[in-house]
Amino acid sequence: MAGTPPAPASVSSTPAPPAPNPEPAPAPPTRGGGALAGIVLVVALLAAAAFAWSQWRERQASARDAAADADLRLQALEGRVDGLRRDQRAQTGRLQQADATNRVLRDELLGIGQRAALIEDTVAKLADPDRHGAQALRLDEAELLLVMGQQRLMIAADLDGARRAYALAAGVLDGIDDPAYLSLRQTLIQERAGLDALEAEPRVVAMARLDAFATTALSASTARRADARDARPWWRRAFGPLLDARPSVGAVAIEPSDRAAAQAALQLELSIARAAAERRDVDGYRAALRRAGGWIERLSDDTTLAAERRAQLEALAALPLSPAVPTLGSTLEQLRQMRASR
Repeated sequence: MAGTPPAPASVSSTPAPPAPNPEPAPAPPTRGGGALAGIVLVVALLAAAAFAWSQWRERQASARDAAADADLRLQALEGRVDGLRRDQRAQTGRLQQADATNRVLRDELLGIGQRAALIEDTVAKLADPDRHGAQALRLDEAELLLVMGQQRLMIAADLDGARRAYALAAGVLDGIDDPAYLSLRQTLIQERAGLDALEAEPRVVAMARLDAFATTALSASTARRADARDARPWWRRAFGPLLDARPSVGAVAIEPSDRAAAQAALQLELSIARAAAERRDVDGYRAALRRAGGWIERLSDDTTLAAERRAQLEALAALPLSPAVPTLGSTLEQLRQMRASR
């Protein structure tokens, strides 16, 4: 069937989808749009730069604030360290002061302990019936009286005071009933007998005779010189201002100035001798009297008078300055030995 026309195609009832809208074609770029984009870009860059600058400034300010805060904290820390150091030095000073105070207190405590031990020992000795506490006190009193009597005699030259002190010591020893001290009482009796035999203290006698010699020697020398001038013959009184006869032997002072100097020297030597007698210096006493004899010869143009004065000085030099009591101090020495042995 070639001549038969084709059958028509069946028509579907479903409508066909619409065709998509075609995309608009991009508009061709213009010159005004590029300039606007450049301006926007510049503004964006400026804004970004301004924002970055402000952030940098804020970071710099924060860094400065942090540095200032760190400086303040460092200064505060240094101040605290200095305060701690001052407190440490103060504490060290207090500790040293406390240490010194403790040492002083320890020494005082040791001293108190030693004194307490001594007191306990003394009380124990006094309370010991074998040691006789009352007897020990009497011996102490007797020793003190003997020391006082010896010093009164040797230092103050008080013979009567020494005798009274020894008498009191004898009375104290008489109250001791221990037969071991019988020899001590006998020694004291001998020493008291030696003191009673002394008529006067030798130093007092020597100084009194020395003072009398000084008074008579100086006054007699001046009066004798004046009498000698008045007793000169008429030709010596007449020609005395022109001619002057002096002894050829010896160095007798004739001029008033020489005689005044010699008298001053004599007084000085006699004063030295008196001081030596005060301290019982026998060698110094005799040496001063020998020098005084030389000045006596220079002041006296009469050989007889000079020899007489020299003899008086030799007699003064021979005087003793200490009491001749061989038993002086023997009682005190024996008492101390007995107490030490017991």
